[in-house]
Amino acid sequence: MKKYALLSVYDKTGIITFAKGLVEQGFTIISTGGTAKALEEQKIPFVPIQEITGNPESFDGRMKTISFQIESGILFDRTNPQHVKEAEKLDIKPIDIVVCNLYPFEQTLAKGASFEEVVENIDVGGPTMVRAAAKNHKNVLVVVNPIDYQRVLDELRNNIITPDFRKQLAAKAFNHLTFYDSQIANYLREPGEFPQEITIPGRKLVDLRYGENPHQQGAVYVRPGFNASLQHLEKKWGRELSLINVTDINAGLESVRLFTEPAAAVIKHNSPSGVALGSTAEQALKRAIEADPESAFGGIIVLNRPMDLACARAIGEFKDERRGNIDIVGVPAIDTDALEFLQKVRKTMGIYTFGEIPQALDPYNIKWIDGGFIWQTADIDIEENFKDWKVVTKKQPTEKQMQQMRTAWKFISRIKSNSVIIVDENLPMTRGIGSGQTSRVRSTKIALEQAGDLAKNGIMASDSFFPFADSVEAAAKKGIAAIVQQGGSINDAASITEADKNDIIMVFTGRRAFWH
Repeated sequence: MKKYALLSVYDKTGIITFAKGLVEQGFTIISTGGTAKALEEQKIPFVPIQEITGNPESFDGRMKTISFQIESGILFDRTNPQHVKEAEKLDIKPIDIVVCNLYPFEQTLAKGASFEEVVENIDVGGPTMVRAAAKNHKNVLVVVNPIDYQRVLDELRNNIITPDFRKQLAAKAFNHLTFYDSQIANYLREPGEFPQEITIPGRKLVDLRYGENPHQQGAVYVRPGFNASLQHLEKKWGRELSLINVTDINAGLESVRLFTEPAAAVIKHNSPSGVALGSTAEQALKRAIEADPESAFGGIIVLNRPMDLACARAIGEFKDERRGNIDIVGVPAIDTDALEFLQKVRKTMGIYTFGEIPQALDPYNIKWIDGGFIWQTADIDIEENFKDWKVVTKKQPTEKQMQQMRTAWKFISRIKSNSVIIVDENLPMTRGIGSGQTSRVRSTKIALEQAGDLAKNGIMASDSFFPFADSVEAAAKKGIAAIVQQGGSINDAASITEADKNDIIMVFTGRRAFWH
């Protein structure tokens, strides 16, 4: 009985070498469209699919592979005598290998094609063949990724095709289909819709050194269709990444991307220990380190500007003057002299670039829970809320104080809740951060203690309302000049009274800024 392999691929990487190898192994190739043309140019023998189906390609190529003859040749069970008899009676050719990857929906979408062009690039025949082959994997090898071509040939040559290998290829095929179909659903779904069923696609970017702890394993996956910075993450020097390294770089990105000015964040355990702006990236970085040099030890630095030699020297100064080590640097780009300098500062420091930070933000984010996830709209329109702020105290803020409060509110929107922060009186930088606490007054005390004398005349921000006046009392004792908070507590009047008593400005945002 002849052995048939059906080849129909959009991505033709390696297909000629693979086809030659299949012919050497005694397979008769069935092919169509661009794949057939590529084989013909290389003088590789094949049977046009029309000779199997008995029908020509039709409707601008929409109908090529879908047919009773093709799907039957893939689906019939070779171990079932009745199936074999039916196949012989119906002159069904046994297709033992299906090699297929799909129309470039993702690439078509990425180039900004029209709706009609995007829809035209939704593959139908390919997924039908792949699904059939994956279902019947005990009889049919299904290959969707060129990376598997060589292994398939090796195992055919050595006659060692195992059931486990067949299952691996089938699993890859179903993953490939799910990845593809979920992008189509995402494209067609109305913005803001929360459907009854949803699949979130991901493509592996990199295997991690380890997961959250050294005994755990992990890998980073990125979603197609998003021009996200971490999709362009590139190692320039030093250590491989762990889960915490990646999530810390991400936390830094979340902080610095909110600003058009040069911004820097020092991150520890997914939350800033210091955030600052500056007229230059160097100035912003020095301020972010100065905000809490003790916590900056072993931290991760993220900038929204390329790193130049002046920035790199700031890291060197931190090591020389404070014996402070930085574990990871994540920046849009790094100058050659800056990279060479940092390589001498610490050999194990991981240095990564992620390209220009896109302006457009993902409108959704995901929170994982036991056995599932929560999909929510992202908190990204922070500045739009500024117009709704209300001064609730007798004393009014100066324009400078108002600007410092806006900066503080953007800072705190990316700091782990419950959080209270102190921002400098004049400089756009944190002086104290009380984050991740289960008590708001405890967050307040931590932030004030860390700020010390620099809290005087400074700005205090709280990511939610004050349930009691105790935090305002603590702020007054340290000389805080202005407080920005959500408002909305049943005890707002007590907090306002305490602020008025101590000549403190208080502004209500009317909006919470929790970050978990």
